[in-house]
Amino acid sequence: MTTLFISDLHLSDHRPELTAAFLRFLQQEACQAEALYILGDLFDFWVGDDEPSGLHEQVAAALRALAEQGVALYFLHGNRDFLLGDAYARRAGLTLLPECHRLMLYGRPTLLLHGDTLCTRDLAYQKYRRWVSQGWLQWLFLRLPLRLRLRLARRIRQNSRQDKAYKSSSSMDVTPEAVSQLLQQHGCSLMIHGHTHRPACHALAEGERWVLGDWDSHWYQLAVGPDGIHQQRHPVEPVTAG
Repeated sequence: MTTLFISDLHLSDHRPELTAAFLRFLQQEACQAEALYILGDLFDFWVGDDEPSGLHEQVAAALRALAEQGVALYFLHGNRDFLLGDAYARRAGLTLLPECHRLMLYGRPTLLLHGDTLCTRDLAYQKYRRWVSQGWLQWLFLRLPLRLRLRLARRIRQNSRQDKAYKSSSSMDVTPEAVSQLLQQHGCSLMIHGHTHRPACHALAEGERWVLGDWDSHWYQLAVGPDGIHQQRHPVEPVTAG
């Protein structure tokens, strides 16, 4: 048996081919796994569990069906869907994980996280993240009318895309110091994360850091088992009309 890791799918109504790829992945790949870990940004944005969305319910039903087959499902929040809550997790059969999650993965101490907290050179983003992570602000946002929440989310996404155009590539990548500090703090020799959209394996003094790939023209899965770690890349098939 293997354990699978994915992140940064950014599912939305605007990219039906990604949703189709994800549903096929659940039916053909994940069903054979011992567990599936989704390390954030499953959805392109999330304004609350109460949003009526056919996409959200379709994904929840597919995940629930996988859980009922005996596959353990875990979700760790990303910077796009950090408001995904207990109500949706119950509908989807997901177990929510903390921001940093330590586990023994086939005998190896492993640290899981989305990865945005490692990009410490992006000072503007880290300031924004500290602000939106405050519980009282999230509580207040989730009690705004749904229409207003959707409008604010679209504005934030637009501003984020504009900001990225002016940021250097290095500022949006992780810093070695942040990686080393977390691994030592949690006593781990393996780190798995997403967020940066730069799939790779990095050798470290402490062990290894595996970066998950984002889903765009291709989809990625990281398969971990007793025989090692393998990242796989597959083309996303277009959705044909009819």
